[in-house]
Amino acid sequence: MVVSDRPQERLERHGAEALSDREILAMILRSGPKGVDVLTMSGQLIDQAGSLSRLLRWSAEDFQTIHGIGKVKSLQLLAVMSFAKRILQEDHTQETLFDSPEVVARHFRTLIAGLEVEKFWVLCLDRKNRLLRRIEATSGTATCALVHPREVFREAIRLSAAAIIAVHNHPSGDPAPSRADIVVTRQLNDAAKVIGIDLLDHIIVGQRNKDPKDVGLFSFNDAGLI
Repeated sequence: MVVSDRPQERLERHGAEALSDREILAMILRSGPKGVDVLTMSGQLIDQAGSLSRLLRWSAEDFQTIHGIGKVKSLQLLAVMSFAKRILQEDHTQETLFDSPEVVARHFRTLIAGLEVEKFWVLCLDRKNRLLRRIEATSGTATCALVHPREVFREAIRLSAAAIIAVHNHPSGDPAPSRADIVVTRQLNDAAKVIGIDLLDHIIVGQRNKDPKDVGLFSFNDAGLI
């Protein structure tokens, strides 16, 4: 790994938002055992847990199953996870259920703020519409973001998700769907039926003041297109 690719250097240059889950965890771990890169170790942690958020449920013994994590480092990680849980408990009295377009749009407002390119996300959900993991499937140019069903469903299959919600932004702020958006939604809906993972909705998030309908979002499900 060259110095410029290290998480610390990327954090200094681009800010925390530029770091992947694996890189954020590597910053906490700081170093791996002899012969094992810390990014590799953080990747193993996330892979075994299934997602970054699921590490919140791990015990010290769970952390010690990863090569290079002993008693001291496992207790440090346990403290970090407890700290994160306390912050979440202060912000949310109950776990978010992604059961309406409005809830989904609120979740993405800060993510899309100031974005000049179109991004496509997948919310992988359990049977109660609770979030298993949020995936950024693609990041496009200033005019488009192409997505293929395999990119949308790959992680959902790995996580044994019961359902997904597809979400993307329109940098213009107008959430009205394009012809390409409609075609992609049909492809995803067809794939969902074959795979057996429900496509609950495809939501386009924009800005209310740029939306002729003064809503700021478009739901394919509410429009009867799913």
